[in-house]
Amino acid sequence: MRERRATIRAVSASEIFAPGLLDGQAALVTGGGTGLGRAAARELIACGAQVVLAGRREEVLAATAARLGEAASIVTGDIREQEDAERIVATVLERHGRLDLLVNNAGGQYFTPAEAIATKGWQAVMRLNVGGTTRMAELAVERAMRPAGRGTIVNVTLSPHHGLAGMTHSSAARAAVESLTRAWAQRWAADGIAVVAVAAGHFQTDALDKYPEPVRASVARTVPLQRLGQPPEHAWLIALLASELGAAFSGSVVTLDGARDNWFGPWPPPTLADEAGEVPTEQRRPAATR
Repeated sequence: MRERRATIRAVSASEIFAPGLLDGQAALVTGGGTGLGRAAARELIACGAQVVLAGRREEVLAATAARLGEAASIVTGDIREQEDAERIVATVLERHGRLDLLVNNAGGQYFTPAEAIATKGWQAVMRLNVGGTTRMAELAVERAMRPAGRGTIVNVTLSPHHGLAGMTHSSAARAAVESLTRAWAQRWAADGIAVVAVAAGHFQTDALDKYPEPVRASVARTVPLQRLGQPPEHAWLIALLASELGAAFSGSVVTLDGARDNWFGPWPPPTLADEAGEVPTEQRRPAATR
């Protein structure tokens, strides 16, 4: 089963935005079943938008949509695959007749020292974070936004920008997306389309659970604010960019990280390495079969 609609309960009004801020808008959030994607979807609905959650795991998407209510629906697919990506965009248009906001939230990486990244792992991260984001942005523009003469694309990237020594492949991929964001903003401006990147720092989400325990324990200490970001904070920024003000940010990289971009120090940090000076490496899950 590819699609399912949930009708359990509605999301309460936004805590900070005026009612109806995004009334009438249709949004697509990739990777919308968990973490920051789920939080963004919730806030967009609270502001009046209809939201389609996209991802590979139907059960995860369905559970999230059930919590969000009638304004949420789902479509399963892999943004790395052209056929799936086309079907995802087509589904939004079939249901809502428009696509005002694309949140390119889907992405992923694994924690390992730069020298331990295999060619296959590097290519996998690039294929998802750069290839998938590019595919979804171009399809959204060609199939929906350019014909409508309007639209906003938000590409979720990473902070800090001075390099993540344990995730060099992801740093490179997200930097590429930020460069694409600037180029797309110029390329599609005449079509009424805004393109913005949001560089997210360390947030308190389930995603942290997959990293080694020493990494999780030290994360908040690397943030000058001395706490992790909360998902609603990220969601508020997404909703702001979806509003009429969002167009003024086109071509920008908006960093939301509690000043994490300003932190620097030795690698590996003494609190992260083990007694032998080695950095814990994340154990990768076997590749999913389709």
